[in-house]
Amino acid sequence: MVRIKEVAREAGVSMGTVSNVLNRPESVSEETRLRVQSVISRLGYVRSESARQLRVGSSRIVALLVLDMRNPFFVDVASGAEQAAREAGLGVMVCNSAQNLRDEADYLGLFTEQRVRGVLVTPADGSGRNLEILRAQGIPYVLVDKATAGTDGCSVSVDDEVGGRLAARHLLAIGHRSIVYVSGPSHLSQVRDRRTGALAALAEAGLPAEALVELPVDRLDVAAGRDAGARLLGLEPRPTAVFCANDLLALGVLQALFAAGVRVPADIALVGYDDIEFAAAAAVPLTSVRQPALTLGRQAAELLIEETGPDRQDHRHRQIVLQPELVVRQSSLRSR
Repeated sequence: MVRIKEVAREAGVSMGTVSNVLNRPESVSEETRLRVQSVISRLGYVRSESARQLRVGSSRIVALLVLDMRNPFFVDVASGAEQAAREAGLGVMVCNSAQNLRDEADYLGLFTEQRVRGVLVTPADGSGRNLEILRAQGIPYVLVDKATAGTDGCSVSVDDEVGGRLAARHLLAIGHRSIVYVSGPSHLSQVRDRRTGALAALAEAGLPAEALVELPVDRLDVAAGRDAGARLLGLEPRPTAVFCANDLLALGVLQALFAAGVRVPADIALVGYDDIEFAAAAAVPLTSVRQPALTLGRQAAELLIEETGPDRQDHRHRQIVLQPELVVRQSSLRSR
């Protein structure tokens, strides 16, 4: 491995000058900078980030831990976070808890061991216990797609109660008087909040809570949606409207309905949540509640960068709540 002193010797400068070229190039004359960069390229020198971190006491790596990287929603969240990080000269390490509490705890422990600059996290553990290791080690973190319970931390979330209300209001407005809610793991606040919003819309319409029939599933993926679709076909009377906790579930339900010869939306209207790219490209374009995923990731990263930057003493914790919007497509355009 080529070391910095070899670059300095070959370029005829001090190690401090090489360090300035790498970290503060504006402080070095153009002639010297070009000569040192030429030697770096020729020798194949790669600086050690761990050594730099020990020297300056801060990392250039931000960790992002999401619930499910198979969900395009979280891919967009990661893209937004990466954009903000790159503009600040930082990198992003993306990890996937897969909604598993033990995996989440293991990754948070790894981030602590690596002394990352900070953590962006969509918690799988609704109790917040897994985050204790970050608090104990003084590693800043921002909750993504989940609001903080108090004011002692930063978060960027979407008002999922509003989103659930938008979906249910839409189905009620086109004539449906009962709705099946294909939910997800009950420990996820997003799933609970979307149900709460749907119930609020039913109450506004003068309908009882029993008009919302919940079909719980243990995952938020297409396979779970197919299973839910098969189960709802066995309900009596057969439902005319279905609201799913995310688009992957809705796409799985759509597959199950197609396989059974059930027409969407003529027989059953269908609404998803997230408005991932595949929603508009489905066999029947999917009505969905859009979350601003890129903005979610970007704003969360900006809060973390502010909290860990040179002006961190001026940072004040903020809880940003973004608003969802309903995107109506063919899957719910006609009532039965």
